[in-house]
Amino acid sequence: MFYQKVGKMAIGSRMRALSDRVLEDAQRVYELYGIAIKPRWFPVFYLLSDRAGRSITDLAVEIGQSHPSVIATVREMVKAEVVTEAKDPLDGRKKIVQLSAKGRRFAERAREQYLDVNAAVEAMLAQTSHQLWEAMDEFEYLLEQHSMFQRVVEQRKRREQAAVQIVPYAPEYRRAFHDLNEEWIQRYFTMEATDYQSLDHPDTYILDPGGVILVALYRGEPVGVCALIVMEDPAYDFELAKMAVSPRAQGRGIGWRLGRAIIDRAREMGAQKLYLESNTVLTPAIKLYQKLGFRKITGHPTPYSRCNIQMELLLTGIGHSDQ
Repeated sequence: MFYQKVGKMAIGSRMRALSDRVLEDAQRVYELYGIAIKPRWFPVFYLLSDRAGRSITDLAVEIGQSHPSVIATVREMVKAEVVTEAKDPLDGRKKIVQLSAKGRRFAERAREQYLDVNAAVEAMLAQTSHQLWEAMDEFEYLLEQHSMFQRVVEQRKRREQAAVQIVPYAPEYRRAFHDLNEEWIQRYFTMEATDYQSLDHPDTYILDPGGVILVALYRGEPVGVCALIVMEDPAYDFELAKMAVSPRAQGRGIGWRLGRAIIDRAREMGAQKLYLESNTVLTPAIKLYQKLGFRKITGHPTPYSRCNIQMELLLTGIGHSDQ
């Protein structure tokens, strides 16, 4: 069987096939009882069967369908003369939908149909090893918490993050360290003298004084970098700087992984406080720094004209946490 071969990734197609099969039988059942409605009308038809009129909004909320979807269904039912629409006497902007005389006749016939359909379903469920109805309740609840789309996005992110490695800087990554940083700086600002010093000579200006550079590899390709630079200011141990992630690799949580790794490295080296400089136009970066635990400060001198926000992180008591 195709669905057994393909497996769970075909859940949508399999549920659609099952739905089509059940709806085909449902149409035949309606005809058996002389009820000229379409299966997809059932939720609206059933709610109106108590003879009480309802607005489109009320129907949509109670059924759990979109407003446009309910409007389309009601239009079809009006055309088939199963329901009628009239202005709400209390609010002329709203229309009240209720069964027509024809619809009420169908509702009377449907009473026996409901008994027989319910009994047929109960008998079929009694022959199954798994409680389908309860499982559907659970599945629908889970989808309300997180849609299938959201869950696929999360799984994709986990799979792609598993392909990310954070490694120490090596001479082979010198060009990547330079180019990844130059790319984002030139996109938003202008390269400055301090940029050229650290990017052109990372050994002299970062590593030799006791700093660190980490590189993020995605499937072996360097796609992200970050550095710890020793500061002259005794109030801080290191500046977290030169963090860059290739636009081609963004959305995979690489910035978070780099940030956590560089902070862990600083802690291993006995650092107590980190400092960084940025610009508020870099909204995703600022949010990342805040998520990593950095908080805004003011008053520290900076060599960068582009800097309009300064932040610090106290490492004491800060532990590692997953994203």
